[in-house]
Amino acid sequence: MKPYMRVMAVCTSQTKHNKKENIGKAVIRENYGIIGDAHSDANSHRQISLLAMESIKKMMDLGLDVHPGDFAENITTVGIDLAALPLGTKISLGDGVILQVTQIGKECINPCAIGQQVGDCIMPREGIFARVLEGGEVKIGDEIRLV
Repeated sequence: MKPYMRVMAVCTSQTKHNKKENIGKAVIRENYGIIGDAHSDANSHRQISLLAMESIKKMMDLGLDVHPGDFAENITTVGIDLAALPLGTKISLGDGVILQVTQIGKECINPCAIGQQVGDCIMPREGIFARVLEGGEVKIGDEIRLV
């Protein structure tokens, strides 16, 4: 039986290098990213960032007061091991949105602003980045499927 894979949060920020706010739903534009998010860029392979709630929970278990968006991810997921997905994997979510995994983890500025704010940054180890192949709307509770 397939795991229960869902969108837990949809987050944006007006500026880079800061936590993102969970706005609940957003429009994602093909080959761009989330409308209104500072990281959206047609010239980037990192148009959308994703992080699993399970990763955030690891930080909570260490006593940190962290929440979806605190690691600057756009989409917080549950039920999917994002870091184990091979590059090129296609993910479907929301209203017809198709993402393609382009990067697992990232090099982090030492210490990055997120790490300074929360004490550790798990994005370099467990976050993923994707390019938007097909746009649409995504919201909390949407099912995530591997294409």
